[in-house]
Amino acid sequence: MIAVAAAMLFTAACAKKNAAAPPPPPPDIKPPAQAKMTPAPAPAQAAAKPAPAPAAEAPRMPNAQTRARIEELLAKIEDAYFDYDRAALRPDAIKALQDDSAELRNILKDYPAYKLTIEGHCDERGSAEYNMALGDKRAEAAKDYLVQVGIPAAQLSVVSYGKQHQVCDEHDEACWQRNRRIHIATVGQAQAY
Repeated sequence: MIAVAAAMLFTAACAKKNAAAPPPPPPDIKPPAQAKMTPAPAPAQAAAKPAPAPAAEAPRMPNAQTRARIEELLAKIEDAYFDYDRAALRPDAIKALQDDSAELRNILKDYPAYKLTIEGHCDERGSAEYNMALGDKRAEAAKDYLVQVGIPAAQLSVVSYGKQHQVCDEHDEACWQRNRRIHIATVGQAQAY
């Protein structure tokens, strides 16, 4: 027991010595003269900053100069003609649609609210109902081609006039050929017949 008491006394004396020794002084650290500490903004200050202005939305309709250019392109794109009782695009019809359609596509993609109408026409032969359906198929064939070259489908609508709006009144093949066609116009601007 004496040995245990002596060991405890010895440990307590050693612990006092360790506790009595003063800690070393902290090192003298000086911040560099050039570095300045900027306090972090308070949460109230951060919320007070105005949000960046939203980017300006692109116009959905072309200006007058661009509309004039579209009308000029549409005037240059010839009517596409079809064979008797057919709605498939002939090579000359594709050529007519192909001319200037790339530039038209490039303009229209920037103005999603600007729309075109593809009018389908037929000659005077056949019933009114049959020619309305055939004119619609012709307009759809032209629309499909224009969508393939990149004009957005949402900007193209079709209408069939059947045999209602003839450009020629003669009763021969030359005249009938001129009436079997599609015509492209801007929405709201019907062709003068």
